[in-house]
Amino acid sequence: MNIAVSPTVEGASARAQVRWRRRWESELGLSDHAELAEFFRKSYGPTGAFNAEPFQGSRSWAGARPEVRVIGYDERGLAAHVGLLRRFIKVGGVDLLVAELGLYAVRPDLEGLGISHAMRVMYPILHELGVPFGFGTVRSALEKHMTRLVQRHGLATLMNGIQVRSTQPGVYPNLSPTRIEDVIVVVFPVGRPIGEWPAGTVIDRNGPEL
Repeated sequence: MNIAVSPTVEGASARAQVRWRRRWESELGLSDHAELAEFFRKSYGPTGAFNAEPFQGSRSWAGARPEVRVIGYDERGLAAHVGLLRRFIKVGGVDLLVAELGLYAVRPDLEGLGISHAMRVMYPILHELGVPFGFGTVRSALEKHMTRLVQRHGLATLMNGIQVRSTQPGVYPNLSPTRIEDVIVVVFPVGRPIGEWPAGTVIDRNGPEL
């Protein structure tokens, strides 16, 4: 599915023409994964070599593997990416179906593109999948950025003071198989209102982060 949008790139003199395409994981071939892996290395590399490390060779995922991706393209090739995975998480002891959103990346020259544009494309897919909520996490350092790009558009609610427990994507010597992080939780109401999100200060992914 191809969707055309024309988001304004902050600080740019012209509008970036980005075409968005939905790709199910089983539709991707080896060359697609190799292209995505290179894109992630270039996107995450400037934030630290460790962040780009998972995307070696043709590996186009870091922890859990998405089931569907929204990928943006322009005249230079890959421009932006968001992954989605339906899963049950446990919020304060309540099992809850969510569509976890992650693997967000944007090409360095399009930093002003913003996650809000990708989420406008992702929202119809969330409704089509019939999930009650979209769910994601961001580091505390990005709270102001997320507030500006997401919450002000009415797309999501940001939650503080919540710990998220995840399993490690692999088994490593001298490293706990799970990790607990203090992060900002981002909730996108889809099939249910935000008031029905369960109360709780601990969220268990029971799996690796997307």
